[in-house]
Amino acid sequence: MEPKKFLSQLQHDDIVAAIREAEKKTSGEIRVFISRKLIDDPLPLAQAHFMKLGMAKTRDRNAVLIFVAPRAHKFAVIGDTGVHERCGDDFWRQLAAEMSGHFRNSAFTSGIIHGVKKAGELLAQHFPRRPDNKNQLPDAVEQDLE
Repeated sequence: MEPKKFLSQLQHDDIVAAIREAEKKTSGEIRVFISRKLIDDPLPLAQAHFMKLGMAKTRDRNAVLIFVAPRAHKFAVIGDTGVHERCGDDFWRQLAAEMSGHFRNSAFTSGIIHGVKKAGELLAQHFPRRPDNKNQLPDAVEQDLE
């Protein structure tokens, strides 16, 4: 799908609201990134954007990135080391399968929101919100400009 069409179908405000709601219960951070690139494997590019977006700099290494490449019909969900140590590969595989179900039905916003909510639940379980918690990263649907 062309990125412009994909982006026009997304309910950006609903996704941002889901991120903010999920982050109310955790010290973790969640970001959504949409890539316009045509790629074979989304994981290396997701990992590169994870670093570029400063997501490895959270206090507890507890950030999650939902990376979507609509032109390639691919996506990846990755967590920093603190998150991955607590959930393992099974969590990511199950979450990707659940999101794929939404995406197959062209329910892109609900698929992303589902990913945000599930990641938020995991983060809240292992990284509850602290009294001194600060929002360390922007709550926005970001995209590359290419």
